Amino acid sequence: MEPFTIDIAQPILDDLKARISATRWTDEIEGAKWEYGTNRGYLDELCHYWADGFDWKKQQDYLNSFRHFTATVSDIGLHFIYQKGEGNTAIPLLLTHGYPDSFARFLKIIPLLTKADDKGVSFDVVIPSIPGYGFSEIPSKPGMNPQKIAGLFNSLMTEELGYKKYIAHGGDWGTSITEQIGLYHADSLLGIHLTDVPFGHLFSIPKGEWSSDEKKYLDTGKQWQQTEGAYAMIQGTKPQTLGYGLNDSPVGLASWIIEKFYTWSDNGGNIESTFSKDELLTHLTIYWATQTINSANRLYFEAMKAIMQAMYNPLVKLNPFDKTGDRVEVPAAFALFPKDLVNAPRGFAERIFNVVQWTTMPRGGHFAAMEQPELLVADIRKFANCLNSLGQENM
Repeated sequence: MEPFTIDIAQPILDDLKARISATRWTDEIEGAKWEYGTNRGYLDELCHYWADGFDWKKQQDYLNSFRHFTATVSDIGLHFIYQKGEGNTAIPLLLTHGYPDSFARFLKIIPLLTKADDKGVSFDVVIPSIPGYGFSEIPSKPGMNPQKIAGLFNSLMTEELGYKKYIAHGGDWGTSITEQIGLYHADSLLGIHLTDVPFGHLFSIPKGEWSSDEKKYLDTGKQWQQTEGAYAMIQGTKPQTLGYGLNDSPVGLASWIIEKFYTWSDNGGNIESTFSKDELLTHLTIYWATQTINSANRLYFEAMKAIMQAMYNPLVKLNPFDKTGDRVEVPAAFALFPKDLVNAPRGFAERIFNVVQWTTMPRGGHFAAMEQPELLVADIRKFANCLNSLGQENM
């Protein structure tokens, strides 16, 4: 475990600016907003600010105001923020980000979680970058799927940092990875806190067993796949083909990522009512400088491959150590934000998880820690109190 400082070399930033200036812009339907995809007017504004107004050094200093480390876990280099809590009791808390963001998703909630409440309780916050994202190592071999990442993150918490038990939170890929920790490393967990049900379960219910709520959820999920899910199919089948263009063009990269921040957030049609340009460009610069958009997209391929093997390879279930399809029995809490992708009903979640807390939030979307940090933190603290009342060990 070694201290780490983010330091993007100036030639990388100079090259970024030159590439933006040399962009060959495509056409757009007259009067189009976002219905065809990323709006050209906003993308042009954002990227020109990226080249001529964005102060990366200022953002880098802010990122480095937190405690960063790297560690090699099972031959994979992991980057993570490790910020210890104040007060009498600090509960270990693993926070796992999703796509298309980065560890920076959680920056707003770090000071809220590490501050002690009126009972002296806070959290030791651990925020790793998923392998292939940000400053973690890019996997060079196949098989880096959510189950394997779950093992890496559990080893980080228990072996590298020495915690016997911890709470794990996640959204998007963070949910899938956290579920796998719950399946394969339950003895290390106090509980799990999630903002969605992993998408791989969407079509797992036998048709004759659907409740009316689940049927509606399934129909909504199918509609979402048809209208919004093309990115996941591309990334889940041919990520390499996409990667060349996104890794070569900062405007192409921005177009691919910013459309998701717009569509998946609770912004009322104005993306900057939810995210500042600096916040968006911090994520984009991390992807650009580390050249990780291809490896980030590749996680979809690895996850889809694992799902297909579990569904269609009979040898998988002959493995006595395989837990595919098993229920996660550690205590689970869900905080559902109304503008997230497709929110599952509680009955569906209870098929898969041991749900002890269920919160329907009044506002917010897919990037909860960025959009509604206070609401998310309050729910995590509520869950910690719930676990305490359940008599969880080491609380």
